[in-house]
Amino acid sequence: MGTRKIYRIVVRGELSERYAAAFEGMEMQTKTGLTVLTGEVNQPHLHGIFERINGLGLELLSVESCPQGIEQAGSLGGGPATHRSPWTD
Repeated sequence: MGTRKIYRIVVRGELSERYAAAFEGMEMQTKTGLTVLTGEVNQPHLHGIFERINGLGLELLSVESCPQGIEQAGSLGGGPATHRSPWTD
């Protein structure tokens, strides 16, 4: 079902773990009023995630396709092998 890519999706608000089931297969991290969902998905799965975000009434702030080989963990905290997000300290 298409090529899988790593995506980083940012929504407003710090979602609790109860939302994790709605975004199965995605890593969920929260910091300073934001939640970042990171994971490797194909286009149909990505659009399903957008539908869930909309259905839950969440505000979508950004979607970013990450280069292959980027470390998924640390999308908020940065580190030597990660892409640093503009809102990191």
